[in-house]
Amino acid sequence: MTPTGAADGGMGELVDDLVAERAYLDAAIRDVPVGRWETPSPAEGWLMRDCIAHLADFDEAAAEIAESGEYPRRPARKGEGVLAARQVDARALSIPELLAWWRDSAARMAAALRRLDPKARLPWAGLEMGARSFTTARLMECWSHGLDALDAVGVTPVDSDRLRHVAYLGCSARDFAYRARGMEPSAEPLRVELALPSGAAWSWGPEDAANRVTGSASDFCRVVTQRISSLDTALAAEGTAAAEFLVIAQAFAGPPGSGRPPKTLPPTASR
Repeated sequence: MTPTGAADGGMGELVDDLVAERAYLDAAIRDVPVGRWETPSPAEGWLMRDCIAHLADFDEAAAEIAESGEYPRRPARKGEGVLAARQVDARALSIPELLAWWRDSAARMAAALRRLDPKARLPWAGLEMGARSFTTARLMECWSHGLDALDAVGVTPVDSDRLRHVAYLGCSARDFAYRARGMEPSAEPLRVELALPSGAAWSWGPEDAANRVTGSASDFCRVVTQRISSLDTALAAEGTAAAEFLVIAQAFAGPPGSGRPPKTLPPTASR
């Protein structure tokens, strides 16, 4: 089972899921009191509002890339601490202005992605990605940064079967995760078997692989987006390569993150 494309091989079904994930997060935060948007998030140095500013900024960039096929040319500017320059700028926006920026950027991005040939290649973070993977990455970013925003304001996240997209990205980026750390990718076949929030089964990799990861998609996706330590999950790893994967996994482009220190996994509802 893969997360990409509609039944006809187009982009519609995947973009629909991206739009639905953004709509869920929007609905979950729209009634948060303005003052609570200044609450620190689990992302070091980021307030809750910075999580949404990050999504607005990168959705806008993704829209420009999908429209032109080229990475946006922006003046080089340094941020402040761990914040990017445009996140710093966004702190001058009112919350309604910030939300309008995010909503407009996301809508523009979705419209541009729908028009793409699924075989198109797009630049991102120094890499080139297929249109489907590019779109899946935006869904993953919305979900994972959404977790931080919701955590900041004490809202329990509600997971959906759209996590199959995040799980696929985490699995397919296995070799990249090794290379990002200057390590040689493991040649050991890996099988991942997960239960989606609905209870449906999702799997990746050869059925006869000796190295296996099993558990819930909610746990697995938090691990591959480095939102939680695998030690705080009920994921089971059989074999050395499987255990190693849970330590180094990353579903995002760029350098490896430091991850989150072990803590008690918060309760998660399903939708």
